[in-house]
Amino acid sequence: MANDYILEMKQIEIQFPGVKALDKVDFNLKPGEVHSLLGENGAGKSTLIKCLTGVNHKDAGTIILDGKEITPTSPQDAIAMGISTVFQEINLCPNLTVAENIFAGRQPMKHKQVNWKEINKRAEQLMQRFHMDIDVTRPLYVYSTAVQQMVSIARAVDIQAKILILDEPTSSLDDNEVKLLFDVMRELKAEGMGIIFITHFLDQIYQISDRMTILRNGHLVGSYNIDELTKVELVTKMVGKDMDTIFNLKRANVDPDAPYMLTASHIGIKGSVEDVSISLKKGELMGFAGLLGSGRTETAEMLFGVKSAETGEIKKNDKVVNLRQPHDAIANKIAFCPEDRKRDGIIGDLTIRENIALALQARRGFMHPISRKEQDELSDKFIKALGIATPDAEKKIGELSGGNQQKVILARWMATDPDVLILDEPTRGIDVGAKAEIQRLMLEMCDQGQSVIFISSELDEIIRCSNRIEIMRDRQKVAEVNGEGCTQQDILNIIAEGASAVK
Repeated sequence: MANDYILEMKQIEIQFPGVKALDKVDFNLKPGEVHSLLGENGAGKSTLIKCLTGVNHKDAGTIILDGKEITPTSPQDAIAMGISTVFQEINLCPNLTVAENIFAGRQPMKHKQVNWKEINKRAEQLMQRFHMDIDVTRPLYVYSTAVQQMVSIARAVDIQAKILILDEPTSSLDDNEVKLLFDVMRELKAEGMGIIFITHFLDQIYQISDRMTILRNGHLVGSYNIDELTKVELVTKMVGKDMDTIFNLKRANVDPDAPYMLTASHIGIKGSVEDVSISLKKGELMGFAGLLGSGRTETAEMLFGVKSAETGEIKKNDKVVNLRQPHDAIANKIAFCPEDRKRDGIIGDLTIRENIALALQARRGFMHPISRKEQDELSDKFIKALGIATPDAEKKIGELSGGNQQKVILARWMATDPDVLILDEPTRGIDVGAKAEIQRLMLEMCDQGQSVIFISSELDEIIRCSNRIEIMRDRQKVAEVNGEGCTQQDILNIIAEGASAVK
């Protein structure tokens, strides 16, 4: 019955120039439930949420909140109606204190002045409610992503939101932080709050959700109770293909006599990561596995010159190289796609064409500018080769979905024709179909004689793609195993126990 729902979105249509982003989409939410909104990048999830929060304006359809039709005209308007959103990229002010962030724009006043004592007291009570014993008078930036997520949620709860939208809240959290977030979500659910949960982690959907709604290409596929679909059925409905078709991948075939493309012997930085040795063959895909903070990223940064190794040596094609800065690595045909594409990868206000040309221009030097003709040829080539969803190369990269942004960053480095490509979490926060495409591209590069280092928190994809897997724990390499025949449990046992080999 309609009265069961706190929110109903009926027959929503949104048209952008040249594309129908949403076509007669229905979505509803009950009070006291977690409802996952699912689909590939470009399926329409973000467009639907932006419609609900007043960023995008619908061309047709109705939105009913608590039995009354509403038309949010801005995010502030939506917040006033009781609809609050916590985004994947924390949209708070890192230089302000935790308490200031929670009460920004609605500070308690006393005698016409801000009542700081009351603000700090209430902020402390809120954070303790979310199992966070922290100093709320310290700047937000001193705290981890997990704490910042909780501050965003605390703000939403304090403004008495009826609906909480969590957009990829777990993409940068470790397992313990995810558990804490889910505990808080269950408490809010028990209090009657309706929660819309957007994620690409299939296991998490089944851990926390009551229902799920699936979109594909702007259309509603269906809404289901969580026990109605298996994971395989869910993925099939999301992408319109079965799992075997999506992940029909074969590991790179590495010649046993292939030369070593990149070797590192006992490299390290005091207090960061210590005594790491690897040897990467031509045409090989090497995976890096380990928990967050294990030293995977720090090792990758040493191999690209972001941080200079204090000990050991690095060889490229059996010659010692001195990687003091990224330009040194680029000159040695080493490429690096960083973990945080928003912060370190894309330049949001530049076009796809300009983003693709950046690394090649850096290698050539700015005394030798790449002509517009060559830029156009490069961008057209990689848009087609990587299947980047865009009307043309002049679209700003910041306007693309996460999966397509990742493909543009890949194109940037592929344009330099690297010998070694280091990919740090290239599939984080993107849908199943886009993950499979990126994995396929990595393996194609290996088939062409290039070598790839692949860092991922998802053990299944590390095992699926890698010839060898380097396992890290406590900022050290603790084991090296073959990808073939290895299981997730094998890797978890090594991480937990420090074993040096898999039986």
